[in-house]
Amino acid sequence: MLSVRTVETVIRMIIRTYSELILLPTFEERYRYLRLNGSVGEATFGYDRYLNQMFYKSDEWLSVRDEVIERDGGCDLGILDREIYDRILVHHMNPITAADIINRNPRILDPEYLITVSHMTHEAITYGDESLLITAPVERSRNDTCPWRH
Repeated sequence: MLSVRTVETVIRMIIRTYSELILLPTFEERYRYLRLNGSVGEATFGYDRYLNQMFYKSDEWLSVRDEVIERDGGCDLGILDREIYDRILVHHMNPITAADIINRNPRILDPEYLITVSHMTHEAITYGDESLLITAPVERSRNDTCPWRH
């Protein structure tokens, strides 16, 4: 059986923070820092899903959400040239539980643990599937698709 101190130490080691994330210069590095490698259909709230829905409609959440979107400039993972043109999500960098909501864990409303993401980036983080990410356009050059004209 693990002691409470051991469990707290392990949790502290895996807590993701905005302060650490912004030190990573590329979108790909930030994605890899955040990816969770979950699986499709894995229950997160189960019967307590109503708690999740109530939380995301609360005035507290909506206020913090707006603050995070403004801080990140409405950009995916806070990367300035990755503007989000569809629905903007604010992602908890550390998964939250029903107990976090019931006990009002301060981390669930702290911008230090939140980041702005697009829907596809959110899916890629959750399922650990890098192929879901929207990649930057490939810069083309003259004759780049014609091997004998290089």
